[in-house]
Amino acid sequence: MRTFLAVHRAGSLTGAAPALGLSQPTVTAQVRALEDQLGRQLFVRRARGVTPTPAADELAARVAPHVDALSEVAPGPADPFAVPVHLAGPAELTTVRVLPALSGLVASGLKLRVTFGLADDLLTGLAQRRFDLVVSTIRPRGRGFTATPLTDEEFVLVARRGFDGDPRTAPLVAYAEDLPIIRRYWRAVLGGRPPSGPAVVVPDLRAVLTCVLAGFGVSVLPRYLCADELASGELVALLEPEEPPINTLFAVTRTEPCRAGPAAVRDALLADAARW
Repeated sequence: MRTFLAVHRAGSLTGAAPALGLSQPTVTAQVRALEDQLGRQLFVRRARGVTPTPAADELAARVAPHVDALSEVAPGPADPFAVPVHLAGPAELTTVRVLPALSGLVASGLKLRVTFGLADDLLTGLAQRRFDLVVSTIRPRGRGFTATPLTDEEFVLVARRGFDGDPRTAPLVAYAEDLPIIRRYWRAVLGGRPPSGPAVVVPDLRAVLTCVLAGFGVSVLPRYLCADELASGELVALLEPEEPPINTLFAVTRTEPCRAGPAAVRDALLADAARW
């Protein structure tokens, strides 16, 4: 039943295998044996993954509480950090804030495997069991996730020290061609759309920061990323609105009993996030 439930939750025979510590052929064989035993088809095999039948949905609803309860009381490995934790998140936040918060756990034996990417792609990977925990810039939809708020990132319109121009007409340094962060800031603070497209597009906020420091133009950045430069005076905040745009960050896991490693990572991030 544990194998069946893992496949049902992952939506894939291949995706369920790593979490079970089994090979994909073994998972397939166990599912087929259960189907033969019940005399019902549980999954429709497709080119990418499997689709549960109504019989599978009914069975999952009946057995999930009992299987999960057994997982909670069953003895785990002697070393709670024996299995690496697969962590995913945006490159900039993960590098600057998330990883430093986990140094104590790594010193205690935690093994980490880190992936960078966009929130939607990473949440799909979490659902497919490629990751254990995702630090997400969006709240996930669906009942299969548990999202715990970490902190709110604040956005700041910045320029290099000595800038004396009008930010409304200055060259824009952007993360993407469609100005996702800048556009949101402009709408919330300046009441409209940016008057022009970007002068420079570079798909890494750390590189955007470097460009602004070099005098390329102005940009909107998360405060956590440029706090040191603002404090030193290398950067200046061009506006200080009473209610700056913010975005909530989440630690996201699957809605099921959490292994010791991912749970420790989540707890460490929650404890550290107040200082971000």
